[in-house]
Amino acid sequence: MIPASVFPSSWLDSPWYATLTAFVAVNTLLYVVVSISKILPRIHPTTWFSRGKGASRRRETRSIYPDARTQELGSPTSG
Repeated sequence: MIPASVFPSSWLDSPWYATLTAFVAVNTLLYVVVSISKILPRIHPTTWFSRGKGASRRRETRSIYPDARTQELGSPTSG
């Protein structure tokens, strides 16, 4: 990588150099945002507004034993 002091001052004041530095700045910010989002745990906004058991819960059992009692949210499994 060539240090900026090696370039002539006319290059540093040119529009293409300003465009390049703006592109590098935006690219760096996007990379930082993506990197931080990969570190943080995922959030699920649909669970914030759920009612009762939640929108992702089924109203009827899909078990092969349809007469089996459905378990309540948070109850331990039986047998």
